[in-house]
Amino acid sequence: MQVVCLQEEAFYALFDKVVEHIESTRKNQPAKWIDGEEAMQVLSIKSTSTLQKLRDEGKIRFSQPYRKVILYDRDSLHEYIEKHARETF
Repeated sequence: MQVVCLQEEAFYALFDKVVEHIESTRKNQPAKWIDGEEAMQVLSIKSTSTLQKLRDEGKIRFSQPYRKVILYDRDSLHEYIEKHARETF
């Protein structure tokens, strides 16, 4: 086994690079759970009642961690869109 010794400045510089790399890869991945406003953008709808209708009919997946907080599963929204896609002739 080898032991690597670093000066304090080099250690913190390396640490900063690792944190920067992790944050950049995490930023590239969209959040799994999104709010109603972003869900409406993904679905290209403007009405909250349409979003509620999709939720009530079980067509999209959602979570309600608090009384007035409803989050939508991004993958479920994309599945809904794909399900309604029409094939070309």
